[in-house]
Amino acid sequence: MKNKHSIPSILTIAAIAVLSSCASMPKKAKPVADFQVKRYLGTWYEIARFDFRFEKNLDNTTAQYSLKENGTVKVLNSGYNYKTKKWKSATGTAKFRGDEHIAALKVSFFGPFYAGYNVIAINSNYQYALVAGKSLDYLWILSREKSIPDEVKNNYLKIARDLGYDTTRLIWVKQDQKNPNLSE
Repeated sequence: MKNKHSIPSILTIAAIAVLSSCASMPKKAKPVADFQVKRYLGTWYEIARFDFRFEKNLDNTTAQYSLKENGTVKVLNSGYNYKTKKWKSATGTAKFRGDEHIAALKVSFFGPFYAGYNVIAINSNYQYALVAGKSLDYLWILSREKSIPDEVKNNYLKIARDLGYDTTRLIWVKQDQKNPNLSE
């Protein structure tokens, strides 16, 4: 029996499925409204994260965001690999998935492949942020400083738990070195 689907149409469907997955976020999560990207630019220290292969064995991790001329956001992630004793960095691009005042973005470090980046909580001074990825397997707590007040930390942990995150999986990132990749 002949397959009525051609290879190109199956590949098209697969490509659409992969690319549309970057627009996802955990079911209950809502990106911040009235988001101001220019206030978000600059350096953020990673306070806590769920471990995944791209940040494996890294501490002193930071993210630097700057606006490109074309309106996209340049992302420079870096950290210190405490096993190899070397600094590691990766440069990517973030784009809004829709309205630029809604903190639902997609980020890519590998060409056309994007992943969800959703700011789901941020304080009014843009000093602390809670960021969700495309699923309950990706979560970050960020700060403009190398530490975060307990009140903010506890609030962000509660928000994450209420969304379904297992916050016992968080890795609390050591911030005890000066990152040579920072342009401050």
